[in-house]
Amino acid sequence: MTAFLYILQSIKNGRYYIGSTTDIEKRFKEHQSGRVQSTKAYLPYKLVFKEEFPAKVAEDLELRLKRFKSRSILEKIMKAGKILKV
Repeated sequence: MTAFLYILQSIKNGRYYIGSTTDIEKRFKEHQSGRVQSTKAYLPYKLVFKEEFPAKVAEDLELRLKRFKSRSILEKIMKAGKILKV
């Protein structure tokens, strides 16, 4: 099974949110409707990056990127349009 690693950016304050899901359209709608606790305070969002991986790889990358807490790494990924060596 495949999944997407995605990055959202808050239009309200520019903050980034990293996530992974098997259904990117459904998950983005959940974020936009305020049904996701961790993002509802910073609505609305725009989807600034997505890349498809095997599900386990997407989950692992999500956790690694969240641990880094590095805006510069996220911006390098978005500029490159793909996950760089993390």
